[in-house]
Amino acid sequence: MQKTQLPKIMKDFLVYLTTIKGKSQRTRKEYEYDLTLFFRFHLAMQNDIEIAQIEKINIATITIEEIRAITLEDLYLFMEYCEVQRQNSASARARKVATLKSFFKYIKGKRRLIEENPAEELETPKIGRRKPIYMNMDEATQFIEGIQIHRASPRNYCMMMFFLNLGIRVSELCQLNTSSIQGRYLTVIGKGNKERTVYLNDSCILALKNYEQSGKTTYKGEGEEPLFISQKGTRFTRQTVAKIVKQINKQSGLQKDRLTPHKLRHTSATMMYKAGADIRSLQHILGHSSVATTQIYTHIEDEQLQHVLENNPFNIVDNS
Repeated sequence: MQKTQLPKIMKDFLVYLTTIKGKSQRTRKEYEYDLTLFFRFHLAMQNDIEIAQIEKINIATITIEEIRAITLEDLYLFMEYCEVQRQNSASARARKVATLKSFFKYIKGKRRLIEENPAEELETPKIGRRKPIYMNMDEATQFIEGIQIHRASPRNYCMMMFFLNLGIRVSELCQLNTSSIQGRYLTVIGKGNKERTVYLNDSCILALKNYEQSGKTTYKGEGEEPLFISQKGTRFTRQTVAKIVKQINKQSGLQKDRLTPHKLRHTSATMMYKAGADIRSLQHILGHSSVATTQIYTHIEDEQLQHVLENNPFNIVDNS
């Protein structure tokens, strides 16, 4: 498949995202996809090109003069196309809004190439807060007991302990190196290359010791030695870790619906909050830039709320 040719201003913006803003390569790819789709759609509308042919439109020749002519109404039209014809969810459209806002802010504020920012008044679609999926203590215990005994089990057990005790992201786990461990502390590189240090409790220390003594696979790659090494001698990918979680979920007999590494993070955060962790501590442990993100873990189950209300001292029924 031929690589899509991009206009220079878009290339400059993508470089700015990673080198200055510290965005990950994954985020950069998402922004590139969103902008490519937007410019293709815009050119299709301007030149009466069939929308079915949108993937064939070349955006490499788009000029700054054409970009200057883009209006807020053009952005609304694009968002309508994403919702109606592409059937994008509210969260998918919200990401596209963020992409457009970031791009137009860059070409106006940093490059001074436009006088008016059409995306300034572009609203983000409302996203309904979904209740996080997580395991309760009994389910988590059953899940852990489902790690079958074979050569890889000390490694897999250690990875699951890191998820459940530290609440780290799967991408963060994959990036861990042997040098990330300093005594009882673990250095984690989070989103935007932000570094944080988390404490290793006794469960993590014991799991790590057993893993290291089990005869780790020799690393066959380049660069720093990963903390967790696949049986092929390579650094783990997010997809491979997800397969391990899925396999343990099945082997344990738990069969928890849609259980992923991210749901293990949800489980960790929820359990820490229920155990008394304050919101600011939880924010640091999870590596959230905004406390608003952390607050999704402060949900309390309906049954607990019901129990509190039932036991309210003023819950007195006069049957006389």
